[in-house]
Amino acid sequence: MAEALPIFELGLVLLLAALAGTAARRLGLPAVVGYLAVGLLVGPFTPGYVADPERIRVLANVGVVLLLFEVGIEIDVRAVRRDPRGLLIAAPLQVLVVWLLSAVAATLLGLAAPGAATIGLAVALSSSVVIVNMTRSRRRTVDAPTARAMVVWAVLQDVVSLFAVAGLSVLLFSEDAAELGIAVGKLIIFVAVALAIGMTFVPAVLRRVRDEHDTLLIVAVSIALATAGLGAVLFDVPLALAAFVAGLAISSRPEAREARREVHPFRDLFAVMFFVAVGTLVDPNALASTSIWIAVLGLVVLKGLVVWALSAIFRVRADHRQLGIALAQIGEFSFVVLALGLAAGAITAEQFSATLAASVITIAVSTIAVRSFPRLEHHEPEPAEAHAGHTGT
Repeated sequence: MAEALPIFELGLVLLLAALAGTAARRLGLPAVVGYLAVGLLVGPFTPGYVADPERIRVLANVGVVLLLFEVGIEIDVRAVRRDPRGLLIAAPLQVLVVWLLSAVAATLLGLAAPGAATIGLAVALSSSVVIVNMTRSRRRTVDAPTARAMVVWAVLQDVVSLFAVAGLSVLLFSEDAAELGIAVGKLIIFVAVALAIGMTFVPAVLRRVRDEHDTLLIVAVSIALATAGLGAVLFDVPLALAAFVAGLAISSRPEAREARREVHPFRDLFAVMFFVAVGTLVDPNALASTSIWIAVLGLVVLKGLVVWALSAIFRVRADHRQLGIALAQIGEFSFVVLALGLAAGAITAEQFSATLAASVITIAVSTIAVRSFPRLEHHEPEPAEAHAGHTGT
């Protein structure tokens, strides 16, 4: 009955993740903290049961594709364009400033340029998934303008990461700096191809099957997987990034909202495995042997201050303190960045574990700290969200 073992293992891991995610929510934390904890529990660095890493990795790849495909769908670029110019400048500038400062700090700690760039970009990005949960939590204290600014800022970070991750990939996997232009060119071509497919072929197919919910689900998932695979195989775009572009390409189409609703529950199942897989890579022993995690926590505080300062300088309509605290955390795109650095040998397993541990701490702390402000009473309508849907992670 050896063939039954993978089924048992998958069921066990998902059950543990569900229980841990529920416990995290009851503590006021994002469920992703519980999923990462389960990964640590069944990983090779803790005593007890060890799950098959290859089996989890395959499911995790499907999970990250569906997760970032849906994140891309949820972004309404047209709505973001209507925001004040100051916000549209401040968010990309924050990514650049924090990336450079963090890379310099990592260099001073002894990391080579590729590793410093990896850590720097990971610190510079925040989790749009966590941000959306903050703005929609029943315990939230943010007012409508601040919630809007938080979501749009995170969305702009995601868009900037398109080119940042492409450039980092060249730095990590190529010794020829001239290939940066080629990589950016491939990314631009892939974006153009994805937009062409997303604006013509995909809406036509979705319209034909919109009344058949089972078929709509299959078509939506196949579009996510096929487009992401196309970007990775033909254009050398990281799989997660290609999935994000695929979702972004159809985000403005009304049919995409229906597809998102169908994909959402299915995506959650596999996205859990992505966060569990990330957790299995964490070595707790690394925390005692490296100062990286302490440095990352310090850089996260600096990141919050940079957001605070830029939002004030550019007169972003929001509570600048809550904005800085909310965006200080490190999220899902950062996990992808760290995984790239680990695969390329730019950072060690100890540095990966330490940075990831720091990111989990930042998610937990920022989620709680952003509620420490008194609830503001206001009578203005809720702003139109840049994200159309809600995610349970």
